[in-house]
Amino acid sequence: MQTKEINPVLKQVLELGPPILFFVVYLYVRDETYVIGGTEYDGFIVAAAGFVPILLASIAVLWRLTGKLSRMQVFTAVLVVLFGGLTVWFNDERFFKMKTTIVYGVFAGLLGLGLLQGRSYLAWVMSEFLPMRDEGWMILTRRLTACFAALAVGNEIVWRTMSTDTWVKIETFGFPLVLFLFLWGQIVALQKYIIEDEKP
Repeated sequence: MQTKEINPVLKQVLELGPPILFFVVYLYVRDETYVIGGTEYDGFIVAAAGFVPILLASIAVLWRLTGKLSRMQVFTAVLVVLFGGLTVWFNDERFFKMKTTIVYGVFAGLLGLGLLQGRSYLAWVMSEFLPMRDEGWMILTRRLTACFAALAVGNEIVWRTMSTDTWVKIETFGFPLVLFLFLWGQIVALQKYIIEDEKP
């Protein structure tokens, strides 16, 4: 299928909508208990179970509109289905909370593996959207590897030591905001490595 461009606002809605919907649903059902198939599930488990089809529907729409999916989207979808399923099957919210640690940890591990090989896998994924000299990509990759590792550790600390309410808020808004601000700051700091388009 040929790749197509879509409205950036619609793209952001489709990408950010599922976690925000999860947050809204969680707030609505967090104090409730539901009996399904003879098993009691608390509000968090129900919200986590609902998040899976919402995310898959969003990704399906993105694929339909653009004709492609990024490796990150596919990887995230697989983990959400896997850990969402484990959360419901074992009726244990810890599986869903650990998913975030694994996502950030895998990203840190993959980027770190590339660094050990003297390569930037980040450049391989993003160079089409952000033209930058190799030196800049290596710097950004080292810093982003450290950032992902810190977020993975941070998620472990949050879900193991804080309330579910706190974790949901940090997972939905805190971690994405930290990552966004980090990337924005790095792009500003690495401006001298960015390759400008040459106009005739």
